[in-house]
Amino acid sequence: MQEQRTQGGPDSADPIIEARNVCVTYDLEHRDAMVLDDVSIDLRRGEILGVVGESGSGKSMLANAMMDAVEEPGITTGEVTYYPEDGGEPVDVLDLSTEDLKEFRWEEVSMVFQGALSSFNPTMSIRGHFEETLAAHDYDVEEGMERARQLLGDLYLDPDRVLDSYAHELSGGMSQRALIALSLVLEPQVLLMDEPTAALDLLMQRSILSLLADIKAKYDLTILFITHDLPLVAGLADRLAILYAFELAEVGTATQIAHDSKHPYTRALLQAVPNLDAPTDSMRPIEGTAPNPAHVPDGCHYAPRCPLATRECHEETPPWVDVEDDHRSACFHYDEAEDAVPFDLSEVSDA
Repeated sequence: MQEQRTQGGPDSADPIIEARNVCVTYDLEHRDAMVLDDVSIDLRRGEILGVVGESGSGKSMLANAMMDAVEEPGITTGEVTYYPEDGGEPVDVLDLSTEDLKEFRWEEVSMVFQGALSSFNPTMSIRGHFEETLAAHDYDVEEGMERARQLLGDLYLDPDRVLDSYAHELSGGMSQRALIALSLVLEPQVLLMDEPTAALDLLMQRSILSLLADIKAKYDLTILFITHDLPLVAGLADRLAILYAFELAEVGTATQIAHDSKHPYTRALLQAVPNLDAPTDSMRPIEGTAPNPAHVPDGCHYAPRCPLATRECHEETPPWVDVEDDHRSACFHYDEAEDAVPFDLSEVSDA
């Protein structure tokens, strides 16, 4: 991919994970299926980065690639570099051995998946999950369980009740918070969260987002938060990265993206996402459908659905344009996006 498509780089503020030209492909019988297309972005130390896009846009693949956890037959290429907090040698994540990966995935970078019930073993108590995880990584189990109790308490759970329960005995919000606590018990620096609130009602979603902000501050975490709900995460994230059809479309601060987006897809996404605070007539679906991974169009992937698309958009990959400081958009017509896809955020209260 051309250098002009790179988002981030040497001038990025203190990256903890640096992804460069990362692709994930699946070798099909007749042709390759691209599920992540040359994505380059930095996850900055101490920030919450929201990764937003429609279902199937490549959000989960980006998180999995950062942990070299793409399951076979998926093939991950590019570079993923992790920078330890203590200033140690940078880690080439895609070149780690199986044993080193096991340590890296829990002790440096941990992940919370969508739907806690599918992540817990239904035959094992919550206590059993914590003890098994601690023992598997040669941690002092007694000391680790004290941390587990602290984490559960920080997430407004009763440690005794939760630890002695099975996942199905807890509500959706309780089990999801228990899973967050489990992901933090080995004291990782980075937490990757893949649609962690998608299965919860809106009030519980907002409650957990509020708790995440507190947990991040107390434990000095860096968080990558994956969601399809842009308004929901806009009030939590420091920056937002918008994915469409396996490639990055726009990256900027949460305020820049929510109030002054310069990509027609981002603006259309803001219009389309249901929100209890938004008037019904302000929501408009995005016409058309996202491309099949095995038949990704040339040029800008959004061009077939974009009201601004020209021949250039269909034939050439748009360059990254510096809209303003820390705000970039990959669009030939970024300066026309506001007029083409109007969106008044003042009609929607802060997430």
